[in-house]
Amino acid sequence: MSVRKLKPITPGQRFRVVNGFDAITADKPEKSLLAPLKKSGGRNSHGKMTIRQKGGGHKRRYRIIDFKRDKQDMPATVASIQYDPNRTAFIALVEYTDGEKRYIVAQNGLQVGQEISAGNNVAPEIGNALPLIEIPLGTIISCIELRPGQGAVMARSAGTFAQLMAKEGKYVTVKMPSGETRLILSGCMATIGAVSNSDHQLLVSGKAGRSRWLGRRPRTRPVAMNPVDHPMGGGEGRASGGHPRSRNGIPAKGYRTRSKTKSTNKYIIERRKK
Repeated sequence: MSVRKLKPITPGQRFRVVNGFDAITADKPEKSLLAPLKKSGGRNSHGKMTIRQKGGGHKRRYRIIDFKRDKQDMPATVASIQYDPNRTAFIALVEYTDGEKRYIVAQNGLQVGQEISAGNNVAPEIGNALPLIEIPLGTIISCIELRPGQGAVMARSAGTFAQLMAKEGKYVTVKMPSGETRLILSGCMATIGAVSNSDHQLLVSGKAGRSRWLGRRPRTRPVAMNPVDHPMGGGEGRASGGHPRSRNGIPAKGYRTRSKTKSTNKYIIERRKK
């Protein structure tokens, strides 16, 4: 994977850095795995705006991703690596021996023609999905379940990965992408390898319009608001706005918002770094 810096033939391209898309092998998605995707514009079921800075954006179709990897003990061949507008990672189209096609989140190093599978007695190779208890210690993993059969919920975005640190009883210890170390049930599935498109963090959009294409509307700085609109608003001249805080008054830097009585606190061994 690589990135390309464009020639500054327009002001919007002067600082723009784009993805090289070296890993992409197909430009047309599989029609049977597409679903319509409706935009909310940040409005709830009553039409009231509950999330700001949302709206517009290019029309998309959802790619149905197999996060559960529940078709076990049946090999599949990677047919293509594709771009997905709904996520930062690339996706892989896999075809099982019985002819069924599915999309999965592609891992770094996954190649077209490679054979992958999921199950208990599967080799810990890139793209294969196994229960955590079957994975060797120290292995780089991604697309991790939090409850058995739930489907992958953690380490799914571009370039992210976790590491299996220890096994004890019915739990395994996993170091998460955030730096947090936590216990997860050993029966949960995870995929071997880091998520693809690790160069995503190097991209530079180059112009405000590109954010509009992604469905992001302009954001008003809190210090430019009035006191009625935000805790950091008001003041004479260019007032700094006091301590950084949200619209609801919750401090933005270093303040811990996680509940001390949350039932899952007992599974966290080490909190993520500040």
